[in-house]
Amino acid sequence: MILHIPHASRQIPEALRGQFVPDDHALEREMALVTDAFTDELFDCDGARQVVCPVSRLVVDVERFSQDRDEPMSRAGQGMIYTKTCLGDPLRRTLSDEERRVLKSAYYVPHHELLRRSVLEELLSSGKALIVDCHSFPSRPLPCDESQDENRPDFCIGTDEFHTPPGLLHVVESALRGHGYSVGVNTPYSGSLVPSAYFRKDPNVWSVMIEVNRNLYMDEKTGAKSSGFESVKGGIQAILKELAAFCTAAKGPVTVVQG
Repeated sequence: MILHIPHASRQIPEALRGQFVPDDHALEREMALVTDAFTDELFDCDGARQVVCPVSRLVVDVERFSQDRDEPMSRAGQGMIYTKTCLGDPLRRTLSDEERRVLKSAYYVPHHELLRRSVLEELLSSGKALIVDCHSFPSRPLPCDESQDENRPDFCIGTDEFHTPPGLLHVVESALRGHGYSVGVNTPYSGSLVPSAYFRKDPNVWSVMIEVNRNLYMDEKTGAKSSGFESVKGGIQAILKELAAFCTAAKGPVTVVQG
């Protein structure tokens, strides 16, 4: 099992700080809104490998398509390289083509190559690869969110019609509800990441997104962990173990596509 954790980091390299328009206070405020805080701690499971992006999504968002023409969020200034804040204010100065190329080659490409290699290693060792796309979301919609419904569930499950078998979705949803959580499927967020080398090509690559509502485990105003943190962490870890067991027990023909 591969735990893909793209948005946990708050790191902006000092050499890149000059690209950003907001002052330090405003930048920290924006960081608090978009960071999936503590997801690298919440989504942890013995025997699973984590693929964690080392920099903030404000530097490069590895969850987006690399070309703005392919990425719906680019219309809100939040493609692979963000140009606007969640409120639609300027986030970055205009970057040259060379600066954009350097950002992509320094952060986006290595991250996706690590994820691709991790999937390949899983396929070669066991014939299957399960990606859990690990996120959190704010308890109230951000202005840039497509869904502005304020009635948000405890957890959101995102699926892909090719890479999320019905049985996998059933296990995740049943496990979450069994722990007493409310669940939205593809709401308020949808989809689940798969490396381009395998996307819609290899049915042995499974993927499901799990997003946890931040008000379950942290104080969204201060950014500190809440008293519910350990309970939520324990619940998530139990669910991950159920997913790993389901994937291991699943039968079917295996043809490895080497990306």
